[in-house]
Amino acid sequence: MAEVTVRIPAALQDFTGGARECAVTAASVADVVARLGERHPQLASRLLTPDGTLRPFVNVFVGADNVRDLQGLDTRIPEGTPVTILPAVAGG
Repeated sequence: MAEVTVRIPAALQDFTGGARECAVTAASVADVVARLGERHPQLASRLLTPDGTLRPFVNVFVGADNVRDLQGLDTRIPEGTPVTILPAVAGG
């Protein structure tokens, strides 16, 4: 496992005490969500459904790649690669 920088969007910073970034030790996206949930329990419920899958309106990127196009929560994180949480935006 490596230290991973997780970028938190403004819409979710209320759940991280205002932090824009969090550093966690993780090997996969599932590890990232688990570590964030340990520190910020309300954040995890915003990211995951009750059955433990990513909510439909939440996108997670490892580097420039959306984990939905990779292995989802099982996506491995190469050392030094940032993780970005990005809620989907809709409107018209």
